[in-house]
Amino acid sequence: FYLLLIFCGVFFRCLGISIMVWFTLLFVFIIVPAVLGVSLGIRRLYIVTLLKVFEWATSRMEMGAKEKNQQLYKPYSSGIIAKEPPSSWQQEIQDLRGSASCLRSEPEFEMADIFYFCRRGVESIMDDEVTKCFSAQELESWNLLTRSNYNFRHISLRLTVLWGLGVLIRYGVLLPLRVTLAVTGISLLLVLTTLVGLLPNRELKFFLSEKVHLMCYRICVRALTAIITYHNRENKPKNGGICVANHTTPIDVIILANDGCYSMVGQVHGGLMGMIQRAMVRSSPHIWFERSEVKDRHLVAKRLGDHVADKTKQPILIFPEGTCINNTSVMMFKKGSFEIGCTVYPVAIKYDPRFGDAFWNSSKFGMVNYLLRMMSSWAIVCSVWYLPPMNREEGEDAVQFANRVKAAIAAQGGLVDLIWDGGLKRAKVKDAFKEEQQKLYSKVLVGEQDQGDQSDNKLVEDENPKEDKSHQDSTEVQ
Repeated sequence: FYLLLIFCGVFFRCLGISIMVWFTLLFVFIIVPAVLGVSLGIRRLYIVTLLKVFEWATSRMEMGAKEKNQQLYKPYSSGIIAKEPPSSWQQEIQDLRGSASCLRSEPEFEMADIFYFCRRGVESIMDDEVTKCFSAQELESWNLLTRSNYNFRHISLRLTVLWGLGVLIRYGVLLPLRVTLAVTGISLLLVLTTLVGLLPNRELKFFLSEKVHLMCYRICVRALTAIITYHNRENKPKNGGICVANHTTPIDVIILANDGCYSMVGQVHGGLMGMIQRAMVRSSPHIWFERSEVKDRHLVAKRLGDHVADKTKQPILIFPEGTCINNTSVMMFKKGSFEIGCTVYPVAIKYDPRFGDAFWNSSKFGMVNYLLRMMSSWAIVCSVWYLPPMNREEGEDAVQFANRVKAAIAAQGGLVDLIWDGGLKRAKVKDAFKEEQQKLYSKVLVGEQDQGDQSDNKLVEDENPKEDKSHQDSTEVQ
């Protein structure tokens, strides 16, 4: 019994010393640099080491597969396939009909037209642009994680040992470290924003609120071992404007807020998220909507307009896609953010999938499960581009303005620019899209009669591409 007491005393003493050393190292090497906004270079050294390990693992895979005459899995595509714009309906159907149809004096339906729609339907099934946007991006090589269709770790004993060591490091060291930092950052955000909200002086409150938010977001960024490269900081969003960005994951907010403060826009939540929202709004002017208010477009536009009209308030951060996309493309922007009539600051975010998949597939993973997957990956590496500010041009409607901003973000981030609504992730295609295709085919059947009466309409159609019209139809209910 006496020996047992001695053993317990030594054990708890060692445990206490370990905990003290753990938090001391966190405070000195992570929290203090985060508060001061400096980096010691540890994370970048970690990323360089990972790249070397990946290169060695890849060479071992190729060597082991060659020895065993195995075919390594190679994805057939690195992302969305960008297709060339097709020719006109009339031309394609006319080619299928052949020269015999040209001899007829009146246009009419022909059985050959069916083959055109069959071909287009099969193409859509085999290469569905929308479905690809909501699945994890395939990797060209193995990153010692499990996101692969081939068990690379079983190729050789060395790879198996390396993979097991990686699991031990990720779950035994990185995960506890990141959870500790995340809890620290969120706790400080709750406590400090509540205290700052009690200050009566408005200018002092906003100054301290900005410092508190930056400090807490920087701690949360380190909780993800995030390496972020910001480009063109001279174009950073300014007060009185709206910052719009492509949306891949909920941590997009942390990625951007790590480099500057924004006013958030979102729906009121309960639980822990609700506590964070209430604490944040006490110290800075964020915009939270009740569920019933979100459906009122005029009320939303009015509150956003009132916010940007005050040049002392921080820029609003909005993700116009309305849902998370897998970082290979940009889908349709909702037009509400572009109707306010203020300066828009586009931002492009591109993640490196080699170190971890940042995409949140909300239909497959809950928030807690997703965060655990993020914190047990190697790291989050991404690039952020601040694009030049853009304003609505004369004669340009909100939909055309949204398309122009979306195209600029897609071009800068190396993403595919798609016209489809992200709501197709959970909903069926709107009838407006089907009716548009039916109208186009009806024009083929009717022919080019009454061209004189329709010349003005055709001119308008040429100036307004089909995707803009379909975009307008699909956003009328937003």
